[in-house]
Amino acid sequence: MSLSTVTVVGAGLAGSEAAFQLAERGLSVRLLEQKPHKRTPAQTSDHLCELVCSNSMRGAALSNAVGLLKEELRRVGSLVMSVADATQVPAGGALAVDRERFAAEVTRRLTSHPRIRVEHAEVMGVPEERPVILATGPLTGDALAADLERLVGGARLAYYDAIAPIVSAESIDASKVWKQSRYGKGGEDGADEAYINCPFDEAGYKAFVRALCDAEKVEARSFEKVKYFEGCLPCEVMAERGELTLAFGPMKPVGLVDPRTGRRPYAVIQLRPEDESATAYNLVGFQTRMKYPEQLRVFRTIPGLEEAEFLRFGSVHRNTFIDAPSLLDETMQLKSAPGVFVAGQLSGVEGYVESAAGGLLCGVMLAQRLLGGDPPIPPKTTALGGLMTHLSRVSASGSYQPSNITWAHLPPLEGDGRRLKKRDRYEALAARALADLASFRVTSSA
Repeated sequence: MSLSTVTVVGAGLAGSEAAFQLAERGLSVRLLEQKPHKRTPAQTSDHLCELVCSNSMRGAALSNAVGLLKEELRRVGSLVMSVADATQVPAGGALAVDRERFAAEVTRRLTSHPRIRVEHAEVMGVPEERPVILATGPLTGDALAADLERLVGGARLAYYDAIAPIVSAESIDASKVWKQSRYGKGGEDGADEAYINCPFDEAGYKAFVRALCDAEKVEARSFEKVKYFEGCLPCEVMAERGELTLAFGPMKPVGLVDPRTGRRPYAVIQLRPEDESATAYNLVGFQTRMKYPEQLRVFRTIPGLEEAEFLRFGSVHRNTFIDAPSLLDETMQLKSAPGVFVAGQLSGVEGYVESAAGGLLCGVMLAQRLLGGDPPIPPKTTALGGLMTHLSRVSASGSYQPSNITWAHLPPLEGDGRRLKKRDRYEALAARALADLASFRVTSSA
């Protein structure tokens, strides 16, 4: 492998993070991005590092595995986390960002970096240059995916994720909704206005579930095998699993009290701000494969959204990923193609934060290798180490599936720690992880 330049294909979260980490360590980076010449069906902007599915990076508390992962990323110098913290918008107990400001700032930092050269061109095959990092994400182009499949021996898998709709804030009927985050987790100074809540009584909820089940959906083509990620199921798929599935899922009313009745509603749909000014709201958990006219009809039966203006309808998109446990070594390098590395969702992690973490790990490990040292491997007790555990571990079902970071990816506590209550146990796992993270030395050499 050449020390002169590292090629990174794809400037999403993983590719952007990998490129930044390499450049910060004194290496020259050639960052290849197909926009603006071509976009995937989920993209709408020409910025690098565009967030396409949601503006949320999920739970912020250290009692959440993803909250721990975010804190670890902050401590090891993540570009994505630095920009996310600088562009965040109110979201209760979660970290959400202004998507336009976030992508614009990442773009600025990458394009102004003296050791990063951004080239705009569609990549049709795995580049011949070594080393190369493939970070093309869930919508990897057909030509590149086919070439990668040739390289790894037909180990590519595909399934479909769904995107939630967005509505205009001014089109929401304020007389039928109220603002509140679950359990009052609305931010500082008692502010409790991160989410808008659309309440359902029992009859209204059951009618809504029937409408979801009866709506006309976009069908998969004959050669496509639909295989959803369990953490991102379309709302109609959940509805079809049972009348109460949604009530115990994204529509659960726990931690919420309607101030007009003083009671908890039977069910609720929460809307989360899409931007800092809260001019648009995302229907939380309502990714869908319904046809557009059906979305308009069904979602306008939601209390408060009877006249909603839809700025974006939900849609279905493909997710392409490799069989990481059989194909990657412990540094995210293809065993069958030395010098080719895979990062982000293409490797089988799921979620914005996890993708950024994969890019960071790949960039840091590759940089250290090129600079003559041993690649730093994160401790298994950390969330970063847990992601590496996922990439190397086959599930009990015998197949490899994409996953968000979970506490199950970290080894359990020993001794009395096993008897702690759940929240205390998670906080203890987080404390152990942050203490052990000190041994993961990723100091920039630039």
